[in-house]
This record gives sequence, C-alpha cells and structure tokens, in this order.
Amino acid sequence: MTKKIATRDAYGEALVELGKINSDVVVLDADLSKSTKTYDFSAAYPERFFNVGIAEQNLIGMSAGLAASGKIPFASTFAMFASGRAFEIIRNSVAYPKMNVKICATHAGITVGEDGASHQANEDIACMRAIPNMTVIVPADGVEAKKAIHAIAEIKGPFYVRLGRSAVPVLNDENYNFQIGKGVTLADGKDITIIATGIMVSKALEAREELLKKGIEARVINIHTIKPIDEEIIAKAAMETKAIVTVEEHNIIGGLGSAVAEVVSEKAPVRMKRIGIKDTFGESGKPEELLVKYGLTLEAIVEAAEELMKDQ
Repeated sequence: MTKKIATRDAYGEALVELGKINSDVVVLDADLSKSTKTYDFSAAYPERFFNVGIAEQNLIGMSAGLAASGKIPFASTFAMFASGRAFEIIRNSVAYPKMNVKICATHAGITVGEDGASHQANEDIACMRAIPNMTVIVPADGVEAKKAIHAIAEIKGPFYVRLGRSAVPVLNDENYNFQIGKGVTLADGKDITIIATGIMVSKALEAREELLKKGIEARVINIHTIKPIDEEIIAKAAMETKAIVTVEEHNIIGGLGSAVAEVVSEKAPVRMKRIGIKDTFGESGKPEELLVKYGLTLEAIVEAAEELMKDQ
C-alpha cells in the first residue's frame, strides 16, 4: 500500500529541521498553528515563534519587518486567508520590496472538504503568480514539500508555497532532487502529455496506467513551480507529443492550465484540455467526494486524453 502524508505535515517537520540548523529561521502563524503544523516548531523553539492571532494582514506585515531585520520568516495560515485577506500586504510590503518572506499556505483547494466554499482557496495560484517577484510552488507530495521548504530557506526573496490538508500518496524517495523552476518528467510517452501539479500528480500517474491499457502512451510531467514555470520542458513535450492535458486542484482560470497555455501558445501551439475547477465555488463535503463532483479524477483525465487523441 502506498504511503500517504499531507504536505502540511511535511511542512511542519521541515520547519523543525530548519530551526535546528538555522537560527535566523522564525515562524509566524495566525492562530492556526495546530492546523498549519507550525505547532511543533513553536514547541521546539518558542522564542522564535509568533502567534499574531486572527490578523492575517498583521501576519504578513510582521513577517516583512522581521525579514528587513535579517531573519528568515515563514508565515502560515490557510490559503484562503493568505492569498485573499492579506493580498495587499503581500503585494506592497513583501513582493514590491523583494522581502525574504516565505508564505506557506495550507488547506488549499477543495480538499479542505467540510469547511466549504468560504475556506476553499481555488484562486490562490492565480493571485500569487500575478504578483511580480513572487515565486509560486505547489508540492506534489510530502517529500517534495520538505525539499521545497529547505530549498526556499536558502534563497532570498518572496515565496508562496501551496500546501494541502489531506494525506496524499508519496511519489518521491529521499534521494529526490528538487530544483526550483524545473519540471520533472515522471513517465515518458510519445502520444500525449499530462502536466499536473500538487495533489493531482498522483492522479495523472494513475490515468497514465489506464491509458496504457487503451494503447495510449502518455508522458507525465510534474510542474511543482508554477512561477517561474519550466518553459523548456513544456515546449519540448508539446512538440514531441502534439497534445497536452493539464490537471490541477485550482480554478482552470489563472492556474497551471493557464500558465501552460501561455507557454504553448507562444512556443509550440498544440491542442490542450484543462482539468480543474470550472470557474465555480466549491461546497462542503468529504475531499474524495468533492474531487469526483468537480471532475478531478483519473477518469476525467483519461477521457480528456482520448478526446485529444481523436483529433490527431
């Protein structure tokens, strides 16, 4: 049975590891530390942990101030509040002056589940990638999440890392080499390319197995860095396989699908289909039920791939 871990859990573990090796790392949270998994850091290094209360704009403003004083702040709250309520502070106090703030937002997408539409951030990637100087990362599993957190601690500048609530399959081993801005080909194929991000990467790999049974060889690419996106790997796939399906737990407007379409339209125009939230709000429900209702399934990926193959 495949091991599963939530990327927010891996984030919490990575913070404790960073705290041990880098005394400049500080962590801030907006009264959600047990949910965002910053609680373990607060227990290990209480003098470097700041709970700002239910004040997300303050969370980001204080983080910018700490960065200005030479610290490496990791700021966490739910993705809805980080990208929504604190947007203006992120834009003007973090990204504009290029402050070394790491915004690690948990509970992204519809897999927040029962909390419902008000807490399901399906627009956060679009918001964050539109801000100049911002790097946007969406880990596919716990290993990638931990590697990403360690990597961004070493690089100065603003980062937005999107993390999930639900446990997802572990796809990578501990030898995995995470590189910001570099997509990863997880499986090769000559007929079509499936480009996925975040929790949908595992679904893309499952869809590939189903497509093989139908005689279709799909290439699967994990795009963990939405911005700056790996244009080279996308253009190469477009030229070699002639069709692309993108898969994301996010609005199809402004997220991975849009980013890939931007690259393809300029460098290697091909037919595409985008699988994601179809420009609608979510609702309360169990995560797996919501993924089915909103069409984020291996079956949907297979169907999209088959339709594109008919047009070739």
